[in-house]
Amino acid sequence: MNKAMTLTRIAPIALAAAISTGLSAPAGAAETTGPALKNVEFSFEGPFGTFDRGQLQRGYKVYVEVCASCHSMNLLSFRNLAEDGGPGFTREQVAVLAAEFPREVVDGPDEVGDMFERPGKPSDRFPPPFPNDAAARASNNGAMPPDFSVLAKARAGGPDFIYSLLTGYEDPPAHMELRAGSYYNPYFPGGQLSMAPPLMDELVEYTDGSPMTTEQYAKDISAFLMWTAEPKMEERKRLGFQVMVFLIVLSGLLYFSKKKLWRDVEH
Repeated sequence: MNKAMTLTRIAPIALAAAISTGLSAPAGAAETTGPALKNVEFSFEGPFGTFDRGQLQRGYKVYVEVCASCHSMNLLSFRNLAEDGGPGFTREQVAVLAAEFPREVVDGPDEVGDMFERPGKPSDRFPPPFPNDAAARASNNGAMPPDFSVLAKARAGGPDFIYSLLTGYEDPPAHMELRAGSYYNPYFPGGQLSMAPPLMDELVEYTDGSPMTTEQYAKDISAFLMWTAEPKMEERKRLGFQVMVFLIVLSGLLYFSKKKLWRDVEH
């Protein structure tokens, strides 16, 4: 009887933990300063939200044609693009995307000990835009372009922060003096960053009829980076829902078991 009472008390606590950990995404580690982030509606928000496959594919296109020249994706392999919960590319499409990626993969050594370049394969990780950090800084006014693999989880606000930053460039206040080679963006800590506005209307061609605007590009790349940061989001939400249902049923069974076991004592 004591064991039944203990389980009855524990079950609601476990249920609350499942709801908070299984269905809610953890907050980003870093915090931003400045104005409130723009609130963008994404299909993956909420406990039952899912990724929009078309949006993820458009976001990948924006990354390849705009962002990949400076930003790496070190934790992502081409084959991830065909996995469940991802952009929905087929394996055949991924093989083509890997081979046509703007940069070739450095491989080797060959039979004489030399490194060589070759087209990418689905098993390859995304090749970085620079050979080392020093080259990356030298090409970006001394600033190190962040890796995009988990950027959406490393910034408070996640995709809202990315969208706000990409659409937030404006003229600096009259009292602010920009550093040489810097641009003003109130959503970036300190307001100054070395990256020039990367997006503009009609920059990337969409073939599905979606608007080719800065705002749409920013929303699509933000969604894609949310997927790269949490590729198992949909699976996690499904598991969290299943655990929640199980614990609700278990709590009910424990409650009625307790009522039956204690019926003679209570009366």
